[in-house]
Amino acid sequence: MKKSLLAVAVATAVAGTTLAAQNVAINGAGATFPAPIYQKWFAEYNKLHPNVRINYQPLGSGAGIRQVTARTVFFGASDGPMTNEQLLAGPGKILHLPTVLGAVVPIYNLPGVQQELKFSGLVLANIFLGKITRWNDPALTALNQGVNLPATDIVVAHRSDGSGTTYIWLDYLAKVSPEFKKTVGVGTAAKWPVGVAAAKNDGVAAIVSQTPGALGYVELIFALQTKTAYGQVQNMNGKFVKASIDSVTAAAAAAAKQMPADYRVSITNAPGDAVYPISSFTWMLLYQDAKDKAQSKAMVDFMKWALTDGQRFAGEMGYAPIPKNVVEMEMKTLATIKVQ
Repeated sequence: MKKSLLAVAVATAVAGTTLAAQNVAINGAGATFPAPIYQKWFAEYNKLHPNVRINYQPLGSGAGIRQVTARTVFFGASDGPMTNEQLLAGPGKILHLPTVLGAVVPIYNLPGVQQELKFSGLVLANIFLGKITRWNDPALTALNQGVNLPATDIVVAHRSDGSGTTYIWLDYLAKVSPEFKKTVGVGTAAKWPVGVAAAKNDGVAAIVSQTPGALGYVELIFALQTKTAYGQVQNMNGKFVKASIDSVTAAAAAAAKQMPADYRVSITNAPGDAVYPISSFTWMLLYQDAKDKAQSKAMVDFMKWALTDGQRFAGEMGYAPIPKNVVEMEMKTLATIKVQ
């Protein structure tokens, strides 16, 4: 009888140890752009898999790249793909996995103006270069005929931190303005000629909402959440388009047909009448051969869910889902991650 009780006790202890070993806590950091849907995904996935807890700090894309390179977090997130130099700095091969698509929009605070404003890429570039300084500048009035634009100074707001949202904004402006490309360039951070700086999307949104005459850029969902006015942008085909799930999906369609194997692609200023021109994929950054195989397996399983069932949350949160052919590519890439 004593032996039987001992056997049960040992079996229970082993089962308890096995159960504890299955509990996985994973830490990540990076882009604020996808933070709302990532937090939603991690919470929903935890309901389905209570033993898997994924923690995410929205510190900006620059911080995400630095921390995943230093392996202080298990995964990073970025709205701007890592450069070849950054990839070589890592202790192992880092994979880029697109998760959703979003848009960066020009937000503004112009009391007394009820009409939705229109912008061209060149006008936005010249505002951020400090060449257009007032709201009633002829370049702006020409785009917004019938709108009584005031002689108010434009207060430019931009990011202070390393940011994927900034990368997308710069990537677009550099494509439409050679002067902007030469003067400011493309990256997750910039030496801005003019403007007031704030950290993260919500920081820029706060400056704009509190400052009459302000103009800045944020991810679409932050403009929607803060109920901040944002304008239409003229696309490559000359059409003025407002950011929406449909117009971002249209931007992804062309890129999806020619998606490179490493997924590092820019879709800003894409052709098409219905395209919103400041659109982008956002990427999860994972090591192909991480030290902790239990965490690798958990993240692979999570990513498979996020790219299938999880995509249903994209639309309701202001993001566009990943094209099906890209999801199929990613499933094959996920199979290359070593989980044992």
